[in-house]
Amino acid sequence: MDSIERFLDAMWMERGLSENTLAAYRADLQNLAKWAQGVEREVETLARDDILEFLAWRVQQGARPRSTARQLSSIRRYFRYLVREGRRSDDPSSDIEMPRLGRPLPKSLGESEVEALLAAPEVEKPLGLRDRAMLELLYATGLRVSELVSLRLDQVNLRQGVIRINGKGERERLVPLGEESQAWLQRYVEEGRSGILGGRQSPFLFPTRRSEHMTRQAFWHIIKRYAQRAGISRGLSPHTLRHAFATHLLNNGADLRVVQMLLGHSDVSTTQIYTHVARERLKSLHEEHHPRG
Repeated sequence: MDSIERFLDAMWMERGLSENTLAAYRADLQNLAKWAQGVEREVETLARDDILEFLAWRVQQGARPRSTARQLSSIRRYFRYLVREGRRSDDPSSDIEMPRLGRPLPKSLGESEVEALLAAPEVEKPLGLRDRAMLELLYATGLRVSELVSLRLDQVNLRQGVIRINGKGERERLVPLGEESQAWLQRYVEEGRSGILGGRQSPFLFPTRRSEHMTRQAFWHIIKRYAQRAGISRGLSPHTLRHAFATHLLNNGADLRVVQMLLGHSDVSTTQIYTHVARERLKSLHEEHHPRG
């Protein structure tokens, strides 16, 4: 078990992984170690057939393909670490195939639906103006909801039209605002923010009346309320506008690597799912408008 803790320490130091990610690695590897103990083996000495036997046992216990794939990914990282540290000469997991996953396409909105959603808040009121600025910013930048609600004033440069984001793994990125969201942010800061705070101070760009930052759950309820007002009946996810941001960029010819950078994805394979969304959109347009569709 000591080798597992050393592996987790190395992942934390080298990759800056979050507590949730490290906890997932720990749970996966402790499951493997517990299974190895049950068959009288040491986790560090497991062979390829042992790992296959463990994964088969997991499936018999009801593990789904996505859970099995995550478990195998954790095991691979662990054994690569052992090889790198000279504790093993081979990686027994290297040629084990990942389970095939039917990746669900992220839910997105059409451009007209986004326009209706953005227009839903009552901007004559401070809270409505705040909500409009938040929705505009989310659609213009593709921020994660957690990044949006915790955004501080000192991360925003309205003069230059950029925001500075510390994303997953403490990776910093600069994201352009775009003219429309920049204009709404400027109006909100000048006309709405002080009315929400009522004389109190807050470091957050989008504070609540208590001067704290909004929770993700509270913002999700706001989106659902405005979606209902905009006449959008299908189910949305908390990241709906993030998905729309990526999909609409690709639909309009943006480079995949640029979208990856703006979204803050460490691996372009994570961004590639949006190319499937864009492709589905192109197929539906072809079927609708082409005489041989």
